[in-house]
Amino acid sequence: MQQLKVGDKAPMFELKDANEQPVALADLLKQNRVLVYFYPKAMTPGCTVQAQNLRDAHDQLAKHNVVSVGISPDAPKRLAKFTERDELNFTLLSDEDHQVADQFGVWGPKKFMGKEYDGIHRISFLVEQDGTISRVFDKFKTKEHHQVVLDALSADN
Repeated sequence: MQQLKVGDKAPMFELKDANEQPVALADLLKQNRVLVYFYPKAMTPGCTVQAQNLRDAHDQLAKHNVVSVGISPDAPKRLAKFTERDELNFTLLSDEDHQVADQFGVWGPKKFMGKEYDGIHRISFLVEQDGTISRVFDKFKTKEHHQVVLDALSADN
């Protein structure tokens, strides 16, 4: 697992959203900076708290010209349920074969309750409009993720 770092160019991916429509990072970057956040599984407790907080911080992020995009290995149907259930106001993308997670270096060995398996690591990348990664967020509690991002954005101004 070779994780991307600040200064690296983000892979220009295209994935399907909750409505099975293709969404390209290059298109999103035409108007905004993009917080690409990887999370393990839709509708689980930690991922739900993280998504709800990003939903609630949407306007604050917009003031910094940032939109959020969540990526998980979930199928689009599950993403649609998650979006509807939690009234999410940002895009969730399906990376079922974890190809994009591999490109960002966030797919790899994990441990949970003594069991080892491969999965997505909860890591976020702030991608500037030129495609460069300007921030990597990999040390945070799920319930504080949005605030860590907002604090970093405020510090940059």
